Amino acid sequence: MLGLRLPTDPRWVDIASRNIEEILTDHAYCEQKAASTAISLIVSFPEYPDLVAEMAALAREEMAHFEQVHKRILERGLKLGRERKDEYVARINQFFPKTGDRLERLLQRLLIAALIEARSCERFKVLSENIQDEDLSRFYRALMASEAGHYTTFLTFARKYGGRERVDAMWQALLDFEAEVIRDFGKKELIHG
Repeated sequence: MLGLRLPTDPRWVDIASRNIEEILTDHAYCEQKAASTAISLIVSFPEYPDLVAEMAALAREEMAHFEQVHKRILERGLKLGRERKDEYVARINQFFPKTGDRLERLLQRLLIAALIEARSCERFKVLSENIQDEDLSRFYRALMASEAGHYTTFLTFARKYGGRERVDAMWQALLDFEAEVIRDFGKKELIHG
């Protein structure tokens, strides 16, 4: 369903399991960044009222996820660490050429957001199915469905504003690029790492 070309190696879960504090901290910041992305889309593209309404709801949901992750950090006697640079997202953001065309930039941002949500959903699935911690397994299973919905939301808006054929061609090219990028990741205790 997600269209990702290269699945996560389940051995990544071993790295995550040995570094729960790190993976939870990284996850918390991923949720905060997702909320920031939604807010940024509102600020950058206020002329799309349907997008604004959906992004406002998404920002609230992502911050609720941040709170859920933070709660789990505290319940385990851990601390929210410092934010880390997301090298995966930095690489994905290099795919599309810079453009002054507002619609093209909107489509690019929506597709990148869809891809990040799709990869997060896939990683949460891998975690939910392979991590030995039952609480985290249930937690990531629940979040997986939410991330899938976010992926669909972004892709649907891109198709609505840019046309299905055009956007699907952009999407397929981005998926091909991501398959090459993700080969370099999965070796660190990071959601996309």
